[in-house]
Amino acid sequence: MSANASMEEFEALLNESFEMDTPEEGSVVKGKVIAIEAGQAIIDVGYKMEGRVDLKEFANPGESPDIAPGDEVEVFLRQVENSRGEAVISREMARREEAWDRLEKAYADEERVEGAIFGRVKGGFTVDLGGAVAFLPGSQVDVRPVRDAGPLMGLKQPFQILKMDRRRGNIVVSRRAILEESRAEQRAEVIGNLHEGQAVDGVVKNITEYGAFVDLGGVDGLLHVTDMAWRRVNHPSEILAIGETVKVQVIKINKETHRISLGMKQLQEDPWDLVGAKYPLNSVHKGRVTNITDYGAFVELEPGVEGLVHVSEMSWTKKNVHPGKIVSTSQEVEVMVLEIDGAKRRVSLGLKQTMRNPWEVFAETHPEGTEVEGEVKNITEFGLFIGLDGDIDGMVHLSDLSWDERGEDAIQNYRKGDMVSAVVSEVDVEKERISLSIKALGGDKFAEAVGGVKRGSIITVEVTAIEDGGIEVVFEGMKSFIRRSDLSRDRAEQRPERFSVGNKVDVRVTNVDSKTRRLGLSIKAREIAEEKEAVAQYGSSDSGASLGDILGAALKGDE
Repeated sequence: MSANASMEEFEALLNESFEMDTPEEGSVVKGKVIAIEAGQAIIDVGYKMEGRVDLKEFANPGESPDIAPGDEVEVFLRQVENSRGEAVISREMARREEAWDRLEKAYADEERVEGAIFGRVKGGFTVDLGGAVAFLPGSQVDVRPVRDAGPLMGLKQPFQILKMDRRRGNIVVSRRAILEESRAEQRAEVIGNLHEGQAVDGVVKNITEYGAFVDLGGVDGLLHVTDMAWRRVNHPSEILAIGETVKVQVIKINKETHRISLGMKQLQEDPWDLVGAKYPLNSVHKGRVTNITDYGAFVELEPGVEGLVHVSEMSWTKKNVHPGKIVSTSQEVEVMVLEIDGAKRRVSLGLKQTMRNPWEVFAETHPEGTEVEGEVKNITEFGLFIGLDGDIDGMVHLSDLSWDERGEDAIQNYRKGDMVSAVVSEVDVEKERISLSIKALGGDKFAEAVGGVKRGSIITVEVTAIEDGGIEVVFEGMKSFIRRSDLSRDRAEQRPERFSVGNKVDVRVTNVDSKTRRLGLSIKAREIAEEKEAVAQYGSSDSGASLGDILGAALKGDE
């Protein structure tokens, strides 16, 4: 009877086991921790099944496992029974499935999710989102590039899901989106409390070549380099340092872009308000060269007030040189105020006006006829340029090189660097020209030699050379040439060979040419003149006397 009862009980239990729904592999089931041994948790998942899970699967990245006997947990059933008769389960896979369900809902609702950065990979970081691993690109870590992500590792913080694909197991998150959103809210609040013209305190956050970014308490404003001071600022680091607290004025607020323009100089007195009174026209002041350009140099008269010395106003003598060869940066110079334009905030200055015009000085100290000495600076096709006192040049024209040689020939006797003497012939201060003459050094020998000689005068010359076309003669050192046709009234006597070198001959002056420095001489003209004079004295055309009689009488009268 008892045996029959036992068989019935066994059959009932067998039928009961068949009727139980065995969980499907690949599903998440609930279990209870019944023991912890050898670094593993033994979990009873019901259905008379037990499985083992490594303790590390119960720990968050960077934390210790939080598990104890009696705890109820959800695990993923990978296999109902293995070779040892145990269920193959995973806490990590259960957390992942749970996490994906939660993350998909958050992604659909555009909600933030909490996670912790736990590793670094190529191009970014890995983030644990409570069981699911996401990728955080480097560009999405912060609003500005992060050099050291160490302080962010393991820290629980919110993230925004940018993209996710459950089939491929990919999730991309952003920390930057969260920061920008909170920053935008903070910016809107701070900007709402600001107004143009307001003076506020800020901290210099960053410095660039064009200005500095100032933190006004959650929102940055740009302080441009031109708004830092009334004076010229070459680089913002000259007057600002990162971390420094400065007082600035809100110049402009763009409500759409939330950009704020700031200024420091607007809180200071504008030096241009007093420029007209402090720097009258033609007054001379000392200043410091702050900048040099191709067209001139900027000179600071006082902080905030600069004037331009144009290259044309820098030197009386250096016309085609770069301003940097006349002045240097930081040099202190004297300048004259030439023009003030208050509307454009411009001052025109002159450097050369503080020194006397060297051409005026030269004209006073070297009147015409003064002898000077200088170095040949340049040789051109029309003359020589001679360096003179005051760093100016004088020019000797070809026609003023020599009395006796053509200018083109005479200039061949000079070389650059030669020291020469000359006479000042003209100074034109307005045109800045000085004319010199080398040939006038010993005076005008031609003028001295022929000073009393006029056209028609009878002079005595000495024969110095005999040529086919005539004879060369000299008078008081001045050479002249008498052509064959002027050697005699009688054609038969127009022979150069009848003269000898050293002969003294009386000739008539037919022309005095000061330009070519030549005397026109003629024996023939002298003879004709003598004949006319004899006829006038001793006979007439109708007296019947022959020419021989007249000349004989004239000669006898002379005796």
